[in-house]
Amino acid sequence: MSGASVVFDPLLPWAAVWGLGALALAVMALSVWRGLAGWPLRALGLALILLALANPALQTEDRQPLPDIALVLRDATGSNRLAGRADQTDAAAAHLSAELARLGIEERDATLADAPDNGGSQVNAALDTALADLPRDRLAGVFVVSDGLAHDAPLVTPPAPLHLVQTGEPADWDRRLIVRNAPAYGILGETLTLTLRIEDEGNVPQTLRGQPVRVGFALNGEDLRYATAPVGEDMTLTLTLDRGGLNVLRFVLAAEPGELTDRNNAAVVQINGIRDRLRVLLVSGEPHTGERTWRNLLKSDPSVDLVHFTILRPPDRQDGVPVGELSLIAFPTRELFVEKIDDFDLIIFDRYRRRGILPNSYFDNIRRYVTEGGALLVVGGPELASAESIYHSPLGQILPAEPTARVLEQPFAPHLSPTGARHPVTEGLDQGYPPATDGGVPGWGRWLRQVDLSPHSGEVVMQGVDDRPLLVLDHAGQGRVAMLASDQAWLWDRGFEGGGPQAELLRRLAHWLMREPDLEEEALTAEAQGQTMTVTRRSLHDGPHSVTITRPDDSSVTLDLTETAPGRFTARWQGDEPGLYRLESEGLDTVTVLGTANPREYERVVADSAPLAPLMAATRGGVAPIAAGLPQLRLVEPGRQAWGRGWLGVTPRGAYVTTDLRLTPVAPVWVWLLLGLGLVLAAWLREARR
Repeated sequence: MSGASVVFDPLLPWAAVWGLGALALAVMALSVWRGLAGWPLRALGLALILLALANPALQTEDRQPLPDIALVLRDATGSNRLAGRADQTDAAAAHLSAELARLGIEERDATLADAPDNGGSQVNAALDTALADLPRDRLAGVFVVSDGLAHDAPLVTPPAPLHLVQTGEPADWDRRLIVRNAPAYGILGETLTLTLRIEDEGNVPQTLRGQPVRVGFALNGEDLRYATAPVGEDMTLTLTLDRGGLNVLRFVLAAEPGELTDRNNAAVVQINGIRDRLRVLLVSGEPHTGERTWRNLLKSDPSVDLVHFTILRPPDRQDGVPVGELSLIAFPTRELFVEKIDDFDLIIFDRYRRRGILPNSYFDNIRRYVTEGGALLVVGGPELASAESIYHSPLGQILPAEPTARVLEQPFAPHLSPTGARHPVTEGLDQGYPPATDGGVPGWGRWLRQVDLSPHSGEVVMQGVDDRPLLVLDHAGQGRVAMLASDQAWLWDRGFEGGGPQAELLRRLAHWLMREPDLEEEALTAEAQGQTMTVTRRSLHDGPHSVTITRPDDSSVTLDLTETAPGRFTARWQGDEPGLYRLESEGLDTVTVLGTANPREYERVVADSAPLAPLMAATRGGVAPIAAGLPQLRLVEPGRQAWGRGWLGVTPRGAYVTTDLRLTPVAPVWVWLLLGLGLVLAAWLREARR
């Protein structure tokens, strides 16, 4: 293949040539104005002289034609693997390869995979990447073999027709569950509102149109409960959280026969449960140095509402002062311990002794409050070991240890028990403090007094004199109880002998009593990162421990846990697919979500050409449903409609590469000059004869 064209290689700069041309034009105008008979010959002669200066040459190219290219983009995303669409894609790709080969068009292939981070089908991004590697002057057509469901906006318009070879069947239909509105967090005990919607698309069977459906829902892995919901209308649900931390709410629709997929029949919502305010009642039996320690700690916590009473003048005090002259307020015992006791999250008795202020019926009501889910902390001084001890009230039925009536008035270094090293209230408290030395200086500052206790239930997490129980924790019914057998924690607050973790200990203790999820001694948690979960089992008991993981498809696997820290058993596990995973270990259960529980890829699965319609319109391409038959390919001229019934068009580009280039002068320069001068001379001779 060759091509020829005329080019100019001027002997003088083009500016000089154009200047001489202007001068020649002026001479010709003068000749015409004076009526000289030889002006045509003179004009032709001057033109030949200018042509000689322009030096025309014949350029000859040897060209090698390049084949046109067609891009075939195959959709391998999740929605295009449903209901035989993968087989349709393979058949269409093979057919297009044969048709392109018949037309002599080179095929370039690209594959569209599932996008990370729940991006769905990134068709336009895949086109942009594939077209970036192709020469635009050779692109004759683009074929997208897909269901047409694109989740990104157009990035580039191809310079050739773009066609959609569409998978799917006319009878396809699907039902999906949509969570339209769900809060990210909720306050415990308050009502939350969620909005759901169930939608049908495609060729829905006549027997199912307009019929209500059953929706199952479960909170934190509980058994499913069901409600009836209409199709195509928003449905409002109300929910009340009673568990702090992450709550996982799962919705499920029963799959109907003929649906494309049930992957969009379920939805998972994660709601973080938080407490509005923690209400604490602190009752100090008498003024003492450690009283302010508790008050300052609780007042400094912005999440705590503190009500504090101190018994300054007990009823049995006989000092002769008339009651009318006392400025003290009356202790609202009935209001606090009968009428509003259930409003408190925690009750603390700090060095309280029985003096007739609270009758046994009130103590019995406190016991009921604890067993029904409340929390009680008893901080004892010498009065705990006396006949006026609070242990000798109905509260003794739920306290985990009995005072022996001995008060040990001697310095001692508090330390963790073996159980305390594993319990979340006390684990790690000794980190950052120097250990005990041979000289007897303790890592923590010493306390100076301890009440001797005889535990009969619960867990001893801290010890004092001769390893006697110092801090005992226990569960009472649905509530929790703690006993601290010393009123000397304020010494740590003052930095005595280096102090100790007083603030952290008391903070953890208070929050454990109020059932903070992160401080549960027996707990199962799972932290997800991508498709990997880290399972943590916290336990006061030695292993071995294992966990059973139930996948989204209801198959299960048992995973052994390894102790990585005192009381902590962990393992990492790679999930097979995105979705909700349920975990169970020794009566504890939890749920977690790997990847995306509600994949964007499965939001809509019925084939639809609308997302790619703008690109097809801009390039004059069309849609060819595979179910109607595989299309034939034709050559069409650029700018014309490139599709019709049963066929799709490609545009020939005629691209080539030049292999050789030759320049041949049209005539020698002296020939042009001789002819030009001869014509000028002939014009002069004619005018001279005349």
